[in-house]
Amino acid sequence: MGELTRGYLLESVAKEYRLWLFKEEEPSWERDSVCGHTVVDTLDAEAMIEAARDIPADAVVCWDETRILASALLARALGLPTMPPEVVRTCRDKFATRQALGRAGVSPVAAATARDSTEALAVAERVGYPVVVKPRALVGSNGTTLVTDRERLLSVFDSVAACSMPEVRERFPAPVVIEEYLDGPEISVDSLCWDGSVTPLFVARKELGFPPHFEEVGHTVDAADPLLEDPALAACLNATHAAVGLTRGWTHTEWRLTARGPRLVEINARSGGDLIPYLGRLVTGVDAGLAAASLGLGIRPQARVRPHGAAAIRFLYPERDTVVGSVQVDEARLPASVDRLEILAEPGQSLLLPPAAHVTCRYALIVVTAATAAECAEALDAAAHAVTLVPADEAGGSGEADFREGNIRQ
Repeated sequence: MGELTRGYLLESVAKEYRLWLFKEEEPSWERDSVCGHTVVDTLDAEAMIEAARDIPADAVVCWDETRILASALLARALGLPTMPPEVVRTCRDKFATRQALGRAGVSPVAAATARDSTEALAVAERVGYPVVVKPRALVGSNGTTLVTDRERLLSVFDSVAACSMPEVRERFPAPVVIEEYLDGPEISVDSLCWDGSVTPLFVARKELGFPPHFEEVGHTVDAADPLLEDPALAACLNATHAAVGLTRGWTHTEWRLTARGPRLVEINARSGGDLIPYLGRLVTGVDAGLAAASLGLGIRPQARVRPHGAAAIRFLYPERDTVVGSVQVDEARLPASVDRLEILAEPGQSLLLPPAAHVTCRYALIVVTAATAAECAEALDAAAHAVTLVPADEAGGSGEADFREGNIRQ
């Protein structure tokens, strides 16, 4: 759990509850928010179950995609409210999700798995090009690639199949999913599901980059987004949650708005990443951290939406693979609408663009608020011009004197 990406959720929960932290190493920034901790492998459910035996707990809370399943298994072993682990497995496995939707006749998308390039070619011929090729259980769009023909499929299959992350231990005999390409803009929806009824809380419009990959380079949340009242999306949200067996929880679903209607990209048994819940809190007042705590206690969250304007985030990337010399911020040029600015890269750090790396090649992020999504876009453009990445080969040294920590404006 990173301080930047999830720290604001932990801080919210700590204001209302006493927390005991499970973590792989000694805590640092988390210490002020917890009353105690245990060093344990949080990807190992059995290890956590053993570690929890002498800790009186009323709830288990987790936001990290790679640890959601282990946390559900821990909660079940302790007799605490949780999403059923088998439901979490269905959400974690991209092909299992497609199978569940297919059995229910919901959000149809042609898809199959492949063990090798020969099987992949056969699937692509059935589905029809273009196709999307993705690892079956990774996160953050790692390895996900748009393929337009058989030659391209042959050239990328082995690299997609070999994609791995230290925190993803699931292994499948057929590790790659081949599915039809979905046209149209991509969105995400953070929702509250309670006793089978799904309430969308906020919609994030995605900005994608680095084709043929699907790097998420920005998100915009607007309180006036018409999709919040769209009956087709509402029907799809309820049907997809029912199809995977999810009846209670906060979920983050990703969709393509195709010419045939909304089509699910994936369903996640957690709140969104990339600070999307932070944008949602700015716009709606709904706190995803407190909602997760309530759900962990088996209590329906009081998610009262108080709509207020729009908020957006943009991640800044280098123009090419580079080593950071410095990141400079001209604060005089920052618009007043900047809520948060964070520098993500340190001097000497290598930044490799997709497909060599994903997400870790960002050197800064900017969050803005405004009355409308259009005004947010203008503010982000202006703020981005106030942040400059100086490569090490142009800085005449490490550039450490020019490196500045990000500013937070609340």
